[in-house]
Amino acid sequence: MQSESNTGPASAGPLFDLAARATAVATGTVLTGLVSLVCLEALLRGAFNYSLGFAEELTGYGVVFMTFFGAALSLRGGTMFQVHFLLDAWPDATRRWLVRGFVVIALILCAILAWKTKDLTLSSFARGKFAPTVLRTPLWIPQIILPAGFAVLAFFLVEQLLLTFRKTEDE
Repeated sequence: MQSESNTGPASAGPLFDLAARATAVATGTVLTGLVSLVCLEALLRGAFNYSLGFAEELTGYGVVFMTFFGAALSLRGGTMFQVHFLLDAWPDATRRWLVRGFVVIALILCAILAWKTKDLTLSSFARGKFAPTVLRTPLWIPQIILPAGFAVLAFFLVEQLLLTFRKTEDE
């Protein structure tokens, strides 16, 4: 008898799957844009001694986006940095409670950081601040990546917390 193998990350439900898919599409789109922009900039500089001028600014914003949203996908996929040799030393029940504790602490930190970065974004919006760059980007546009990124991380942390309450085949 063949056993089914789980080919994707553990899921706590279709809402989390949909959010992960949307995050993956957004992250893939930004990555494609970053690679295209950097290649175009390199081509223009090398072949025509011309620079777009705004490429560095946009790639900076893209890297911040990729850091937050990529970390959220990494968390969901179970590929984020983990210290298995410490967790594996504990019995399964204790390990679950340790993971729950870490997730709750991470959720609290994400909530605080999302709240504070939201305040920063709203302050920049209210004051009409612009980046001192070629594009003169309103600062609230790149700053909104921060609270959104922390919110997405928190969302997938909730999923990880829910998954710790699932029964395993051993139980």
